[in-house]
Amino acid sequence: MIKAQISDIKSLLSSPKSIVIVPHKNPDGDAMGSTLALYHYLKRYNHNATVIAPNDYPDFLKWLPGDDSVLKYDSQKEESDALLEQAEIIFTLDFNALHRAGEQLGNTIKANNCTKIMIDHHQEPDTYANYTYSDVTMSSTCEMVYNFIEMLDDTNKINASTATCLYVGIMTDTGSFRFPATTSRTHQIIGDLIDRGADNSQIHNKVYDTNSFSRLQLLGRALQNLKVIPELRTAYITLSQAELDKFNFKKGDTEGFVNYALSVKGIIFATIFIENHQDDIIKISLRSKGTFSVNEFSRAHFNGGGHTNAAGGRSESDLQSTIDKFISILPNYKNELSQT
Repeated sequence: MIKAQISDIKSLLSSPKSIVIVPHKNPDGDAMGSTLALYHYLKRYNHNATVIAPNDYPDFLKWLPGDDSVLKYDSQKEESDALLEQAEIIFTLDFNALHRAGEQLGNTIKANNCTKIMIDHHQEPDTYANYTYSDVTMSSTCEMVYNFIEMLDDTNKINASTATCLYVGIMTDTGSFRFPATTSRTHQIIGDLIDRGADNSQIHNKVYDTNSFSRLQLLGRALQNLKVIPELRTAYITLSQAELDKFNFKKGDTEGFVNYALSVKGIIFATIFIENHQDDIIKISLRSKGTFSVNEFSRAHFNGGGHTNAAGGRSESDLQSTIDKFISILPNYKNELSQT
């Protein structure tokens, strides 16, 4: 984002505005952390700011400061539409194509002629925003929101609530600071957030140490379903709707499961296939090590995308057909999987 754009945005934010902040559908820690962090920052300037999430998100994020103010578009559509219609500025965070907010919400955002500002670190951004801050090298959108506030010369406005939200997003999107996009700059920002009131030990406990008995049982089933294809350095996990139901699945329960497949010795490509009868799809999460691009793989075969080492996708075929397709495609990538 160039200085002229920052100057424009600073001018836009110089007086109170009606602002809506939107994360992607099925928001994760980075999506909710970044939107709520920006919400707290804007509130310090008396903006009429509201976070509108497309739908619900995991319980382990519902302790975040400001969570009680979040609207869910799918269940609070009338109130949300009124705020979107009145909005003078719409921020879209942690996604870069409007369909990622869901068809209805995406179309509503598109129809509003207000100023739109995108902050995101995913590849191949669309061009719907008036101002775009896009950087695929960043660890997280939360790191970018910190940079955005810094570019506005306003890090002194980061209080404990803002710092906590930013810490959560950076921590979760970096796999607790172990993924390759974690840089010395990331750690410098984390240090500053701790100094500004983020309680790192408490945050980690609230996000990661709140397992229910049923979630651990579901993890056990997922590991029982783990399959390894050693000659292609690939592993995958499947979970059917019946298995999810048996173990009382709640949104967010499968977060991080795919990383167990990636942790198998010798594996550089891992996938989890999760049956979802409500949306009539197979939800797919893909992870990799090294240079093998799951972003390109998912875009080419499973209507998805994301980052080089972390991406999502979907299939409208049944679970077994989706797995069969995945296995049939893999030999085409034998060279890439053997060279990484």
